[in-house]
This record gives sequence, C-alpha cells and structure tokens, in this order.
Amino acid sequence: MLRIPTALAALLLAGTAQAAPVTVDNCGEPLTFETTPKRMVTQDINISEMAFALGLQDHMVGVSGISGWYKTTPDFEKKRGDLPEIAPKYPSMENLVASGADLFFGGWYYGMKPGGDVTPETLGRQGIKTLILTESCIHVDKERPAASLDLLYDDVERLGKIFSREDEASTLVEGWKSRVAAVQEAVSGREPVKVFLYDSGEDKPFTAGRFAMPTAMIEAAGGRNVTADMETSWGTTSWEAVAAADPDFIILLDYQDSGGADKLFAFLQAHPVLGHLKAVQENRTLPLRYEELTPGPANIDGVEKIARALYPDAF
Repeated sequence: MLRIPTALAALLLAGTAQAAPVTVDNCGEPLTFETTPKRMVTQDINISEMAFALGLQDHMVGVSGISGWYKTTPDFEKKRGDLPEIAPKYPSMENLVASGADLFFGGWYYGMKPGGDVTPETLGRQGIKTLILTESCIHVDKERPAASLDLLYDDVERLGKIFSREDEASTLVEGWKSRVAAVQEAVSGREPVKVFLYDSGEDKPFTAGRFAMPTAMIEAAGGRNVTADMETSWGTTSWEAVAAADPDFIILLDYQDSGGADKLFAFLQAHPVLGHLKAVQENRTLPLRYEELTPGPANIDGVEKIARALYPDAF
C-alpha cells in the first residue's frame, strides 16, 4: 500500500476540495455558486473590462457583443488575448451553449431582453448561471434607487466574491473612490453645469435617464443631467425637451463608427432648433466612448474627463 505523507495528503485534498458556496445579490434575488465558475462569457466592452480588471481571463471562454457595434482599443485587445467572440451583438442560446459557458455576465439590454430567448431562466435550464449587470435591473424591478457609482463598485465586488478575488476588488474600488473624491473636492462649491448626453437618434434623441450610469457620472463631476427626470436607465426623449432644458454642455457618445461623435455634432449644428443652443454654437461638447459611459472601470476616467471639461479652471 502506497503511503502518502500527512502534509502532502492535506495539500492534495485542499487542491481538490470545492470552494464554500458563495451567494451574491442578483437584481434582488440570491445567486449562489457552489464552486468557482471556470467558463464565463461576458457581454459588451464595459462588462468584459470589469472581468479583465480582476484578471479573470483564465476563468473565461469568450466575450460577446463587441465587433458588431464598437471599435476596440489596443489595450482592450491585449487584455482579451485569444478569447473568442461568440457573437458580434446579442448572443443566441446556441452561441452560449456551444461555448461551454457555465456563467454569462450580461444584463437587460446588455445581451438579454425581457421575454427573449436568452434570459436567466432559459440559460438556467441549460446549466448556465447569469450574473446581471446591476444598472440594468431597472427593466425588471421598478423600485431601484437612482444611479450612483455604487453600480460599478458593487458589480466589481460581486465579481471579486464569486471568483475569490475580494482583496483585488476592494483595492480597485478604493482606488476609484479616491480618484472620484479628488474630483469632487476640486469642483466643490461650483454651480452645477447643465449637461445633455446625446447617444444616438435623429427623430428622437436616445439618452440617459435617472437610472443610467452617465447620470451618476455627471453628478460626480459636479454637473446635472438635464434628462435625469426620465424614469428609466437609457431611453428616448424629445428634441423640444432638450431645447427647453437649454444644456450648457453636451456629451457625445462616440461609437467610432462612420463619423462617430463628429456625425452627432454635425446633426446638432444642422438641426433647426438645437443649432441655436449656445452649447452647440460654441462647441461645448465632449466625446466619450461607450465603455466610458456604461458601467465599467473606464467610468472613472470618464468622470475625470467630464469634470475637466465642465470646470477647466479647477484642474
């Protein structure tokens, strides 16, 4: 009979033992993991960057929803490495099952639609758990609080808990909070600048409401989102409402497609009403990328950029 030294036996047992169950909040419902996921798929640039910030590439089998909408940065591609893209926009059930995923980190209108083919319920029947982006919970739970940067902090801390990277997540979050605090100190006491975010749309503008991350970012930078009274995260308003709000500054969501932010600004200049806004006439605008305005690590860079654009003399 082969005898294994006691210390070595203990190490072998430790290496094969399952991690203790971990439970996190998931849009107000508990989501429990008996073991650490090994085959996660992330949706969109912003969510993928959350995973990359914690070094979770070894626990991933792919990303989704990247090339169909956005141009990526060299830094993103370096972090992505050889992880395949399973779908250019929204993944199908077949895409996710074929990838071998055991966890899908997406959200409502971040890879899933209420009542669609890919939901936490339908994925669960295939043995795939779903971690839901907290910002998107408003689409299934109307009793959510208004947007704050906690949307980012809490999601990263949930990831840290699920993957036993709690210390790394805490270090990231504390660093981000320190940077935001420095911004808020610099702009303290200033009269809030009125800001409009123009995402897309010509007949009606698509923009950020009360529950969307840009509202929290604009407030953290010392401004006020003129569409913060919209009882949604992302949605449409009217050009008449924008004109009546008379924003002092406009953020342009730069998808970097054909024309990008320049195309959006040209539309505003040519618009019979919006073209008369002082913010348009004086080109008081700031282009920001999708991943800077949707929940993810780039939000902190975004807050700093917004604050410097609104209050250049404070920095």
